[in-house]
Amino acid sequence: MGMNKNTVLAWATFIMIFVGIGMIALGAFKYDDIAGWGFAAVGVGFLAIAWVFNALKGRV
Repeated sequence: MGMNKNTVLAWATFIMIFVGIGMIALGAFKYDDIAGWGFAAVGVGFLAIAWVFNALKGRV
């Protein structure tokens, strides 16, 4: 069973959602100083890129 472009984008989307939620959780629960805001901002960026990957499925 080979992986086509849509399968690769689906896995990339899943991994980026997982990492994004993890980064937001680190920013919210582990770091109380200004670094927490940075972790949360990067997590939101990961979720935005995952959204783009999801939108590209079927079009690439």
